[in-house]
Amino acid sequence: MIINESFSEGRTFIHKIDPRIRLITAFLFSVIISVSGSFHSLVLALAIALCLLVLARLPLKRVLLRLFFVNIFIFILWLFLPFSIKGEVIYEAGGLELTKQGILFCFFLTLKSNAIIMILMSLAATMPVFTMGHAMNSLKVPSKIVYLFIFTYRYIHTINREFIKLKDAIEIRGFIPGTNMHTYRTYAYLVGMLIVKSHDRAERVHAAMLCRGFHGKFFDLTEFSIEKKDLIFLVLFGLYLLAVILVQWQNLLFT
Repeated sequence: MIINESFSEGRTFIHKIDPRIRLITAFLFSVIISVSGSFHSLVLALAIALCLLVLARLPLKRVLLRLFFVNIFIFILWLFLPFSIKGEVIYEAGGLELTKQGILFCFFLTLKSNAIIMILMSLAATMPVFTMGHAMNSLKVPSKIVYLFIFTYRYIHTINREFIKLKDAIEIRGFIPGTNMHTYRTYAYLVGMLIVKSHDRAERVHAAMLCRGFHGKFFDLTEFSIEKKDLIFLVLFGLYLLAVILVQWQNLLFT
């Protein structure tokens, strides 16, 4: 998971930046990099992402582990996309055509994905999830989206425990998975029971909240305040994004 509560335990400069500023900069960075098609702008993106990771002082092993899982998915794309995008053929075998455009597309996709993931780990994952929800609410994100985000994080672990209980129950009864209809049917029943249990849990949680006077709004006594360091960070990051835009669309630095 990109959002890891252990990442929020630091006391670095990044951790002290106002959560709203961090969410805004992470969002702008992700949008600009996702539409960028310049190698130089992506290199700049990776550079700033690495710098922020260093400033956040996140555990190296956990960061590499998360990047590893992300790049496994990207590796699977490398197996198909270079052969499915039309363009200048570099190599052909068995009716498959490896194109230059396909390789470049995957290469840019790899750079973009890693840059965005690293920026999210350094800016978004360095705050507690409920602080992030409060910051999203302060930024006028629709309350339903905020509550859905908070409840998903809060109960995803509960649902996982229910899944483990159901899985242990069928294994105790001698279930051995295989490639047959019995296995498929058993897993279908397991997923169905998990959905039923999740629905029952949601009904109980909703009833408990109503009993405690919930009327569709959470109240948080935490107050955010923008300080000088937050403004400095926002200005510097804004200048960096401007440089990325100039490199991408005007090539002012590399002509």
